Amino acid sequence: MGPLRIIAVRHGESEANLAYQRAGDTPLVYERGDDEVTLTGRGVRQAAALGRLLAGLPADEAPEVVWCSPYLRALDTWKIAQEAWGIAAPLPVAVDERLCDRRWGELAPYNEAAIAQQFPEELARWRDEGDYVYRPPGGESFGDVAVRLRDFLGDLREEADGRRVLIVAHDAVVLILRHVIDETPDADLAAVARYAPIMNASVSIWHAPEGALSLLSFNDTAHLTPPG
Repeated sequence: MGPLRIIAVRHGESEANLAYQRAGDTPLVYERGDDEVTLTGRGVRQAAALGRLLAGLPADEAPEVVWCSPYLRALDTWKIAQEAWGIAAPLPVAVDERLCDRRWGELAPYNEAAIAQQFPEELARWRDEGDYVYRPPGGESFGDVAVRLRDFLGDLREEADGRRVLIVAHDAVVLILRHVIDETPDADLAAVARYAPIMNASVSIWHAPEGALSLLSFNDTAHLTPPG
């Protein structure tokens, strides 16, 4: 049958997110490895808010097991969220490479302005093929991400059968999870663009009371807004 519930979360704001935001249209080469990027102070607060959300869930909706990206910003998000949750016993955590962010290969350090400056032919190919088909040198298209997430969900059906699962990962993972769970044909992959952007520390929930996962909420950030 598979998981009873999936709660998919994007990590809190990272240092790279902030650097790209500040750079805007100015070329930026961000040298830190994608797997090493940590959370900003705001990202830490977002992760704590996620933990408080989990603490407020009814017992029959709270996650029982966690699958996490191996990237530091995702691991830190879960660590901080679990501490804020205050759960008596730590949940079992599986770190899975298939939940890592979309790989950008040789273009990973560059923002779009820097790609335009240093790799204009790649920018032209990216714009011609579109976000959901384009594969940077040594990197992945969103179609490639869909392939690994289908493989992940296939294993999850057996390993988390009847259980409530929390996935802590990245914007590309949450976005393409919706595509894969909905069983949308890859020919329609570009249509998932209407669900972007996936916000930092947002929560998306699927429930399967009768075996088939059904979307309850997507890209929800209400828990990040201070009350009052």
